[in-house]
Amino acid sequence: MDAEAHLMEIEIKLTRQEDLLDTLNTLVYRQQQKLDQLEALCAALARLIKEPASDQDGNSANSANERPPHY
Repeated sequence: MDAEAHLMEIEIKLTRQEDLLDTLNTLVYRQQQKLDQLEALCAALARLIKEPASDQDGNSANSANERPPHY
């Protein structure tokens, strides 16, 4: 193989690697966006769990701490 053909082969491989790198960078960027969305969703769910649930009257519906009505 002469030097010109060898150089051409190296340039082709380099071009393919650059294309693959761009593709992988795009994939990583999209995954990070999805992770950010999921973290925000988890944080929102955690806030909802920590806040006491309210019934129609605005009172706490946490029945574990309330006395039943027959007491």
